[in-house]
Amino acid sequence: MPKYYAVKARVAELLDELGEGGALPTERDLAVRYGVSRETVRQALRELLLEGRLRRHGRGTVVAGPKLEQPLSLASYTEGVRRQGRRPGRHLVALDRFAASGALAAELGAPQGEPVWHMERVLLADDERVGLESTYIAVARAPRLDADFDPDSSFYAYLRERLGLAFGDADERIETVLATPREALLVGTPPALPMLLLHRLSRDAAGWPLERVRTLFRGDRFSFTTRLG
Repeated sequence: MPKYYAVKARVAELLDELGEGGALPTERDLAVRYGVSRETVRQALRELLLEGRLRRHGRGTVVAGPKLEQPLSLASYTEGVRRQGRRPGRHLVALDRFAASGALAAELGAPQGEPVWHMERVLLADDERVGLESTYIAVARAPRLDADFDPDSSFYAYLRERLGLAFGDADERIETVLATPREALLVGTPPALPMLLLHRLSRDAAGWPLERVRTLFRGDRFSFTTRLG
């Protein structure tokens, strides 16, 4: 068994004793405790961080809670987080209006050059940054988005309750990626941390394209569930 893996198993036992939010001893203390080099400890902690068992907190490391489970369904991020007893939130990065290019216009069912909103928001769970969401929607669908919408609230609720737009279905694709330096900075993660990237194209009840969404979720804080029949 590799030495770092044995240390990882010992540290995992320690995490169970400390409990969620418990502060982990320093690398130096752990190296002394287990009689190994700091580099061996560092490798063990790196894997536990990637697995979501640990998270950075300030200049230290603490025991992470269970991963957030997001359902693969036409439900909003807000609804999914609330179901797990967590407090959802969002921080607006940008809300821009621009003329749609050919590919984006086709996806949104709009003529080329039609004005489109692009809204970028950092996703929060109990004030912890867990993802980055980019939403594209034709201005004709939500003409007063910049004036009427609270960017900290659910966009799906806004579409349903304020604009009367009902969702019909969606195509969704998931892949693993590494965040760009800018994305890692916004989400507050190291660039080497694997991310889960979701592409979604939603349609309304009549089958017309409604929105295109690109969402990055932290691989160490999220898992996805679906029910098969």
